Amino acid sequence: MGMSFRHTAGFGKRMEFLLVSKMLMEGLDVYLPLVDDHGVDCVIKNSDGTFIEVQIKARSDDVKEGDGALFSAITHEPSKNFYFVFYSKRLEMMWIMSSEEFLKECVTNKTGKNAGKHSIWFNGMRTNSQTGKKEEYCKERYFDYIKKDFSIFY
Repeated sequence: MGMSFRHTAGFGKRMEFLLVSKMLMEGLDVYLPLVDDHGVDCVIKNSDGTFIEVQIKARSDDVKEGDGALFSAITHEPSKNFYFVFYSKRLEMMWIMSSEEFLKECVTNKTGKNAGKHSIWFNGMRTNSQTGKKEEYCKERYFDYIKKDFSIFY
């Protein structure tokens, strides 16, 4: 039996709530907008009264092999105090990037239906020398963005 539409359609929202709950457990002051029409999934209020806008992007472990940490067709313009939280369930990894870092690291489509939209591919594929099986791994150029918690926002 295949994956139900309800299961796959709700994955992104479940991951948003999972990550926001972790932010709350770390003591962050997090607010959730009622409408997501600006690509903001949550807002964090810092102790100095400033705000950080956060967009959460997640990939399930049900995606095609090799795409476990591929995030594509992202619409984004540079924005101060804006961060992306990227999460790959398959790799069990999280990357956090500011708007500026994302735009520096991403690829922008030049043509086609997604022209002007951005993509970032945190993982590659390689053959495990011990098992002989192909496996996904995080590309070294993205190691600095791997985070285990949300201390970047404290």
